[in-house]
Amino acid sequence: MLNSCILTGNLGADPEIFYSSDGDPIATFNLAFRSSKKKTGWIKITCFQKLAEITERHLHKGARIAVAGILDQNKWETDEGVTRSSIQLIANTIEFIKTDGRGFGDNPADDVPI
Repeated sequence: MLNSCILTGNLGADPEIFYSSDGDPIATFNLAFRSSKKKTGWIKITCFQKLAEITERHLHKGARIAVAGILDQNKWETDEGVTRSSIQLIANTIEFIKTDGRGFGDNPADDVPI
C-alpha cells in the first residue's frame, strides 16, 4: 500500500530541534494548511538527519513551504485508560516557497536543494 502525502502551508512557529540517543538531529514543527472547507488545519512535521539540520537553519515561523513525506499515526493510552491518537508527516523533501532569507548566503555550500 502506498503512503505518500504532499502539503503546502505555513510554519506556526520556529522548528524545534533535538537529538536521538545516537546523536542524530530531529526537527519538528507544526504546519498550518487550508482544508477543502477553507478551514485551517494543523499537522506536526518531523524531519531527520540532514533535512532536520537544513530545516533548523533556514525555516522560521510564517515560512511557506511544500513538504512531501509519509503519514505516521501514533496511538497511546492515557492514565485514565482513554486511547488517543495523532497523525504526523515524516518529511522526505521540503521546497521553500517563501522565507525571509534567514540562513541563506552565509555559506553557499549550504544552499543546496532539499
